[in-house]
Amino acid sequence: MEFIHLPALAQASGTVRLPGSKSISNRVLLLAALAEGTTEIHDVLVADDTQVMLVALQKLGIGLNPCPDMAATGPTAWRIEGCGGAFPVKAADLFMGNAGTAIRPLTAALALSGGHYTLSGVPRMHERPIGDLVDGLCQIGADVRYTGQPGFPPLEIHPATVDLSRPIRLRGDVSSQFLTALLMALPLSGQASGQAATIEITTELISQPYVEITLNLMARFSVVVQREGWQRFVIPAGQRYRSPGVLQVEGDASSASYFLAAGLLGGGPVRVEGVGKHSIQGDVRFAKALAAMGAEITWGEHFIEAKRAGQIKAFDLDLNHIPDAAMTLAVCALFADGRSVLRNIGSWRVKETDRIAAMATELKKLGATVEAGEDWLAVSPLRAAGLSPSLESPLGAPAFTHYLPNVAIDTYDDHRMAMCFSLVALAGVPIIINDPACVRKTFPDYFDALASIAAPVIAIDGPSASGKGTVASLVAEKLGYHYLDSGALYRLTALAAMRAGVALDDEAGVAALAASLPARFAHARVFLHDEDVTDAIRTEEASAGASRVAVLAGVRAALLARQRAWRKFPGLVADGRDMGSVVFPHANTKIFLTASAQARAERRYKQLIEKGLTANMHALLQDLQARDERDAQRSEAPLRQCKDAHWVDTTQMGIAEAVAAVMAVAGEGS
Repeated sequence: MEFIHLPALAQASGTVRLPGSKSISNRVLLLAALAEGTTEIHDVLVADDTQVMLVALQKLGIGLNPCPDMAATGPTAWRIEGCGGAFPVKAADLFMGNAGTAIRPLTAALALSGGHYTLSGVPRMHERPIGDLVDGLCQIGADVRYTGQPGFPPLEIHPATVDLSRPIRLRGDVSSQFLTALLMALPLSGQASGQAATIEITTELISQPYVEITLNLMARFSVVVQREGWQRFVIPAGQRYRSPGVLQVEGDASSASYFLAAGLLGGGPVRVEGVGKHSIQGDVRFAKALAAMGAEITWGEHFIEAKRAGQIKAFDLDLNHIPDAAMTLAVCALFADGRSVLRNIGSWRVKETDRIAAMATELKKLGATVEAGEDWLAVSPLRAAGLSPSLESPLGAPAFTHYLPNVAIDTYDDHRMAMCFSLVALAGVPIIINDPACVRKTFPDYFDALASIAAPVIAIDGPSASGKGTVASLVAEKLGYHYLDSGALYRLTALAAMRAGVALDDEAGVAALAASLPARFAHARVFLHDEDVTDAIRTEEASAGASRVAVLAGVRAALLARQRAWRKFPGLVADGRDMGSVVFPHANTKIFLTASAQARAERRYKQLIEKGLTANMHALLQDLQARDERDAQRSEAPLRQCKDAHWVDTTQMGIAEAVAAVMAVAGEGS
């Protein structure tokens, strides 16, 4: 897509399972490749940056095999045969894309590997500095040459003899990745020379939490670094990387920032799973910055949750320790009650783009007042200038409708620009994000994940034959929303069970079928495998079967995630019997669509006669009344009107009138 148009969003709530951390994934992939033994790594990030690393390692002769657990986008677990510190392939040309977490540590490792290698990337990578790392390597005798502009990739590496007798003196105020690269590579030379390796930092060390990640992971691979403050690092001689066996990659704490911020800006609660209070990633400290802005933060073993607790406050913070997550705060500043200042963020200028300049340019498009310095950014939202919000959202949060609607945000081929600015939609202002595919670098499914907690949902529940399916599909068509017929999923499950000879009261058997059901919807048709079963699932037998399997807790659990996955931008209309109570409890609009049993029986009778089928009015009425009773009494998600649902009685309405009534209610709740 050239762009994605995000609608005005009123709230955000729900749970997001984070992808694996990019910083951890690329570090452990390289460490496992350099180690002795076989390492199995789970929850590896599936994205452009990790793909770059995997391809490079394969070209260098490392044995890589995907493990059985797969995400929709690719393998998330890998079995890596370590090379014991010596890459088997001694000559290779490597393309590193725009992955700083790949090119920098690989440059250091290859410089100490006794081979001839070239490393290049996309044009932006050739503008990102690497001179301090190269200088550090050359201090110990490595032969690393520039083939383009001095100080920047592309690079050419030749075999060389390394001398560790003197400390490496390294600047730390441009990128902590230079220190990380040296730390990870130096044990390779120490194995051969029998010498300890020492690194002395000559300036302030930025992004210290990322260095902590490196030290933590090196220790898991049996190499311990002695640290004297943040100025001197010593790697004793004789240490070798040894496989820890199995490793689990934490969820990406930088990516968590967008959803935690959505919990503050959109009311919440929003929970991110995959990181928690014991995370080794410094970016979890972003949650503390949110707390200072007025978020209520809950810390769990493997989750963090955020929701708004009051007015969103302006801030003035030194963000040297969380440079990536700090970008999210710049957009949060649009919602604050005054001028916010982000300090000590000079590293932004040497990232995927000059992020200080890019952030200032795009924030100004929205009408914010922005000031920028060499290593700081200040944001004053329109609200701080004395302009009042024009309306209140259902959550009581100000809807900042004075921001310019449908502004097109340029993303500079920078994944974090796209993800940060998507949050502007939570100001109640529609926005356009150009080149949304740039999120593939670290979070290919980002916009689906955001939709899962923020895309508008109209949940329409009601008894059988109330017309909710017809009405819901027409409302979805009018709004341009996606449509979910949850009843079709239960009918499909019942049909599949009957065809497979699985008893409808066999909860485990039916649930297993539901979990792997090869179902798809296209052009108002329903398919099982490649068979069009639209009519087959509407038979009385399939309908009765659907009611039977719908009371089984295991079946409902198996279908729950499938139903929630239909929530996408620009929005969703979902109909069923528990859409508002269970599947989408935080739906923007909830409607209970009903009609008298007599009216519903008459409608069903008319439908059957029009299809040329025989029907008995009395039997239909009795069947509907029995089904109503069964649905209302079932232990799992009984049919009921939610307290916050609007009652729409269609007994005296035609289809057009019912659609108009629902549209009127949806308009009030938007």
